[in-house]
Amino acid sequence: MSSALHRILLVLCLVSLLLQMTAGGGFREWCIADEQTPDEDLLKALDWACGKGGADCSKIQVNQPCYHPNTIKDHASFAFNNYYQKFKNKGATCYFNSAAIITDLDPSHNSCKFETVP
Repeated sequence: MSSALHRILLVLCLVSLLLQMTAGGGFREWCIADEQTPDEDLLKALDWACGKGGADCSKIQVNQPCYHPNTIKDHASFAFNNYYQKFKNKGATCYFNSAAIITDLDPSHNSCKFETVP
């Protein structure tokens, strides 16, 4: 194939991907705890997210739908995502001092639903 044809196909693929991402909110992302982050660092970020950060952490309390599994990583993931979804349109990031990452895989499980906002 010619170089020009390769470029045209690449542009068409990129346009198609962009259309899929923007059509009806088809592209979704969540902010979750990075599995490589030590629990001590996750706990600090979790405390910030649920405190000064303004995340709604009520669903990770005892007897609530996202309490289990009762791990720092799982609770941090829920809090990070709640904060990120709540404030990303106001400039918030999914950073948490390098304790979080973006994923396109829905981390929801059982009755625990992780929200996503376009």
